[in-house]
Amino acid sequence: MNVDVIVLITIVCGIGGLTVSYVVSCRNKAKDDKADGASVATITSDMGYVKSGIEGINKKLEVQDERHLGVVGRLCTVETSAKSAHKRLDDILEKENRHE
Repeated sequence: MNVDVIVLITIVCGIGGLTVSYVVSCRNKAKDDKADGASVATITSDMGYVKSGIEGINKKLEVQDERHLGVVGRLCTVETSAKSAHKRLDDILEKENRHE
């Protein structure tokens, strides 16, 4: 009988230990899942900020491209005008050299 009580106590303690370890494991899993969810939310939020930053940079680049094209167009006009002015100056100098 004494041995039966010891065996019974051992079985009850074993079952109790398994129950406690299961409860603690479930609790830790819930905490881990919550931490993982927070981590994923932070990463998603940061990705959103990066995406909006890239979109802002792309918009600025488009504006810069438009400005660049405008400057190139004006430069071509100035080059053409300078070429024409040089030709007129050459003609004037040539006429003066003939009269002298």
